[in-house]
Amino acid sequence: MSEDARIKEMAPSQDITAKDKDVDATNSNSQPSVKDWVNFSQWMHCFCVVTFDLNLGQALEHVYPPEFMPSDQEVSNICYMAFPDSNSGCMGDTKFHMRLRCTSRRESLPGYNAECSPALRQDGSHYWGFVYFRQKRDSNLPRGYFQKSFIIITRLPFFNLYYDILSQLAPRYFEEGTDVLRLASEQINRQWPGLRVGNPLQLPLLDCSYQICIPRTSSSRKSTAESSANSGESSPPLAACPATKVLSSVNEIELFHSLDFVMEQLYTLWELVITAEPIVVVGTSPADCSHMVQTLLALIAPLEYCAEARPYFTIHDSEFREFTQECTSKTTVPTCILGVTNPFFVKLLKDWPHMLRLVDNQKNMQQQQQLLMSQKHARNISSATSFSSSTELVGRSLKSSTGLNGSSSNGSGDASSSGLHSKYRPYLKKDKALIKKVLLGMKTKRPEHVQTALIRRHLLELTQSFMIPLERYMASLMPLQKDISPFKSAPNASSFKLDDFLATLETAGPQLTSPLKGDWKGLYRRFFRSPNFRGWYEARHRELQLTLQDLQLQALSEANLEHWAHDKQEVEIIDMILKLKQKLNLYGEKATQLEGINGTQQQIRAQIECMKGLLPPDLKNVVNL
Repeated sequence: MSEDARIKEMAPSQDITAKDKDVDATNSNSQPSVKDWVNFSQWMHCFCVVTFDLNLGQALEHVYPPEFMPSDQEVSNICYMAFPDSNSGCMGDTKFHMRLRCTSRRESLPGYNAECSPALRQDGSHYWGFVYFRQKRDSNLPRGYFQKSFIIITRLPFFNLYYDILSQLAPRYFEEGTDVLRLASEQINRQWPGLRVGNPLQLPLLDCSYQICIPRTSSSRKSTAESSANSGESSPPLAACPATKVLSSVNEIELFHSLDFVMEQLYTLWELVITAEPIVVVGTSPADCSHMVQTLLALIAPLEYCAEARPYFTIHDSEFREFTQECTSKTTVPTCILGVTNPFFVKLLKDWPHMLRLVDNQKNMQQQQQLLMSQKHARNISSATSFSSSTELVGRSLKSSTGLNGSSSNGSGDASSSGLHSKYRPYLKKDKALIKKVLLGMKTKRPEHVQTALIRRHLLELTQSFMIPLERYMASLMPLQKDISPFKSAPNASSFKLDDFLATLETAGPQLTSPLKGDWKGLYRRFFRSPNFRGWYEARHRELQLTLQDLQLQALSEANLEHWAHDKQEVEIIDMILKLKQKLNLYGEKATQLEGINGTQQQIRAQIECMKGLLPPDLKNVVNL
């Protein structure tokens, strides 16, 4: 592959049809502005098509809408990560996703981000890229292969939604050309509702219509009345769609799909992720790597993972040096999770403390073929219909046995075998009952989504048991109601002290809600030093400070300022008026979203008018009140 991936500045390749050229010419002549795509840009940034050119290597062939052309650095990253990074033999169609940094931070939707859970927030500093890579033999092309990727670039981590959209649009694009992109983009911009949470949304797309609902975060303070008003808003009229897909979740992926071969190390992985330990995920396919990285991040839900994570990472990534240059020192390994397919990373990241090797599906397929060929003489033509199910069964058994026998959680054994390779000693003892239940389900062919539900519920309860003592202690840092005075600055929340928190665990620790035994204090100490704690603490501390400001605003609205002002000088009254106005301006936008604050604002304005009435007219004109 070429060392320099650039925007393709040449005549279209042979696989570009004349119809595509006409569409591109039409698009270039229309010259719409970015403002014309306001609705579209809430859901997606753009569609990209990357092809392989003999002279340029991976090259950006098409972007739609053209007004959202990525920067040169972003184009380079998109091009390189749109294709597998190694000779993994990804013939046919491969779907995976990536995460890349924006060269310039874009403003996200503050209202949406404040109401949804952290796992669903729109990212202002990174893009998500959902890739549909197609590789097939084509004797008409110079290299004998057709290689092209269709990519959805967005700021939303809606994995289930965008993977489904990818499966619908990409094959049609390969068959019909860029006209599909234009039609889909215009339909999204015209018929999709604005991005909002808590309400059912209808998203028509070509011959299909998606029904989704983005859940509201439990900490959202949105008023019930406003939520009801929003639920009454109707989406634009929709054309009848022959197929409707209801997505129960826009982002929750199947965990068991990636965890089946490392069930014995499930609790070790949970500890590694919640303490933001560096993990490199090594596989042969970008689809497997990206799914595993996303699965790891989901282990600690609903806690937000605040370190860096790259579902698919290549040696050509612009952040390559940032994540690898410090690996010569064991104390400076960056806190991130990387998904890689290039064997070069195994040697380069040898100092990383934790390596998760995935099952080599390509090798398993060869084993399956050999096994099936040896049994071919025992089959007849009527058994052909059961071929796919028997292949899946053999593949599942091979994958399970390889992972469970080859994994090495203590760093011993074959370093090239699948499983977790780490010298990490877990703080908690694993729950053998859950592991036995899941492994039994593998033998009895329990459906994958049921296995995922078991794992997800158990890990959710574990994470909540871990976070409840932290939340309880954080609430204790709140000043008392009697300390909030309308005539003084709002008090600050007390600082977090680790020793004081650990002292509370004896009577109010996670042992009250979790059956797991072990060194909980040691795990909390490790968590305290991680980016996950800093991210959680900063968010909670910010919420406490806003709550204190709201309480003081309420105290100001209810105070008898007229009585307060009877013995005050005019300069003190003016100072109070300016203070009240500052409060209104500072919390004006936020206040409109909070329960009961509209009435408080009206009371504050009434207080301002009351204070103005105590000043002589000439003084009001002088100070412009």
